Amino acid sequence: MRVLGIDPGLTRCGMGVVDGSVGRPLTLVDVNVLRTSADVAVAHRLVTIEKGVDAWLDEFEPDAVAVERVFARSDVSTVMGTAQASGIAMVCAARRGLPIALHTPSEVKAAVSGNGRATKAQVGAMVTRILRLDAPPKPADAADALALAITHIWRGGAQARIDAAVAAARSPRR
Repeated sequence: MRVLGIDPGLTRCGMGVVDGSVGRPLTLVDVNVLRTSADVAVAHRLVTIEKGVDAWLDEFEPDAVAVERVFARSDVSTVMGTAQASGIAMVCAARRGLPIALHTPSEVKAAVSGNGRATKAQVGAMVTRILRLDAPPKPADAADALALAITHIWRGGAQARIDAAVAAARSPRR
């Protein structure tokens, strides 16, 4: 399974692609951060993010997209930008008919580190270890995107099978 993890943000949008499956070593395919300037109008920044996400989807052809679920913070402007970037990422994936999963920050931290309250440094260290990298991906948005992809591979595949089984059980038999 190939998963594109997206840590949405209006200024920095982390993008990370991981290959693998449960019980097997995971492999880093690529990681980067899409950046937009605060000096540019929000609509144009969103277009830049859309073009960047589309380019990654075209280049890496993931089987699924994992996006960080937006959660309430004290700074409303940060939440708005994150939500807008998240929506753009989901629209890009939905246009291609790709499965989209939303994972909370605490779910991702727990999946990669065993602690839902892990620090950014701890998440980066575990991503480095899980993917057998020489150094933690920088900035933290890049490591977070990879952590989202890892979480989806480890948890999302199982959830998809559960959802499919439940749907099959509910459908009328012929």
